[in-house]
Amino acid sequence: MIKNILSGIKAYSGTLKIISQLGLWKYFWVPIFISLATAILIFSSAYALSDNIGGFLSQLWIWDWGKHTVSGISSIFGGILIIVLGFILYKHIVLALSAPFMSPVSEKIEAHLLGNLAQNHRDTNFMEQLWRGIRINLRNLGMEILLTIPILLIGLIPVIGLASTILLFLVQGFYAGFGNMDYTLERHFKYSESINFVSRYKGVAIGNGIVFMLFLFIPVIGVILVLPLSVTAATVKTVELLKLEREIG
Repeated sequence: MIKNILSGIKAYSGTLKIISQLGLWKYFWVPIFISLATAILIFSSAYALSDNIGGFLSQLWIWDWGKHTVSGISSIFGGILIIVLGFILYKHIVLALSAPFMSPVSEKIEAHLLGNLAQNHRDTNFMEQLWRGIRINLRNLGMEILLTIPILLIGLIPVIGLASTILLFLVQGFYAGFGNMDYTLERHFKYSESINFVSRYKGVAIGNGIVFMLFLFIPVIGVILVLPLSVTAATVKTVELLKLEREIG
């Protein structure tokens, strides 16, 4: 697992060179706009709602004793919840809506790496790619929320809160990497086959997603560069794995 995580991270080296060499920047303008618009909408809404959620949670404590402590914890928990949900929603909205634009980018990178495009790839159009992206990310959104809620609750327990934060970050990273890898996998696998493939290479998805998530902490520039670099890195690594399994090449 650790080896695969590191390989997913290392795939980012040389991504700027590939993008420039193949002249891919022009394909990223619409996804970059989607990324910026989604980030502004979600995080401005999150900022406005954080106090309201904290206040609502504190009202659930009907007793007078400990009211002040519960109110403080609720405000903190409400803020964390909003941030986490903001990252989750941003990630899946952007990955889903960018699918029709990222699939051609992935295809050009794959053709470059192989010398020609594999003959056994699936031909899909704009709407099919968009629906595939929405379907994959809705499925991943549901799975991620199911995992995130108990992790957040565990994080309220003293001492083990740090471990909860790390686990939460890894879960977010996995589903970000999953979405990036599927831009390549959609040409080779059906929906369920793609899920099985990523399950076999969880570490690679996590490694790709770790860098994806770290980019989001860089103001403005991170939101602009996150898709171009993460999709390129995911494509390079996914093509390598497909060749390893002799699905292409």
